[in-house]
Amino acid sequence: MESWIRLGRLTRNHRPVTLGERASPDDLFALDGVPLRIESAATSRRILLYHKCAGELTTRHDPEERPTVFERLPRIRQGRWIAAGRLDFNSEGLLVFTTDGGLARTLMHPSSELPRVYMARISGRLTELARHTLTSGVRLDDGWAAFDAVEEGGGKGLNGWYAVRVHEGRNRLVRRLFESQGYPVNRLIRIQHGPFRLPRGLRRGQCQELDAEAIREVLVCINRNFASAGPEGVLRPDAD
Repeated sequence: MESWIRLGRLTRNHRPVTLGERASPDDLFALDGVPLRIESAATSRRILLYHKCAGELTTRHDPEERPTVFERLPRIRQGRWIAAGRLDFNSEGLLVFTTDGGLARTLMHPSSELPRVYMARISGRLTELARHTLTSGVRLDDGWAAFDAVEEGGGKGLNGWYAVRVHEGRNRLVRRLFESQGYPVNRLIRIQHGPFRLPRGLRRGQCQELDAEAIREVLVCINRNFASAGPEGVLRPDAD
């Protein structure tokens, strides 16, 4: 595409394009006088929030034919839904899906350190010593781990609810941390993943797609460029 610009073959609104220009969705582009199909990142990148049920797998296919989250998602004509993270079979709550593989990798990559917030119902009530240990650090079989924060969330009888925050997505991390102190988790709900929160009123098994403005706000939060260069013949301009 840069070669087209340098040679003056690419025009915007009937004028030659220069490197570094910012474009808008209303601009008209042409290559050698032939109009180009413009695909804006705002319309090509899609993000879906799904409220996972317990008893669903975060996979496309299961040899045992158990329910999967992908069976619940709306069908799309172009691309496919990519899960930006997972929840185990018995866990519930927020799953983020996108058609943008780069965004999915960013949300899952350990270096992003995006916060994940869960509501955990455990058997028993945490002692002050257990709370201190869980926020100071515990050696698990795959290394040290800790909660960034632990807050009481109520509960009845022998069960207690706690809101916990971590900044990594290791397998069954929340469950293993509680279990290391002798507190089995009997219900686990993710309510936040990075800038995404489980929408109020979104019932289990339902999904909600973000509009273009919400996507822009999310991408700013995770410090990503909104637009990217696509394959030759398709221009994806920056969105202001």
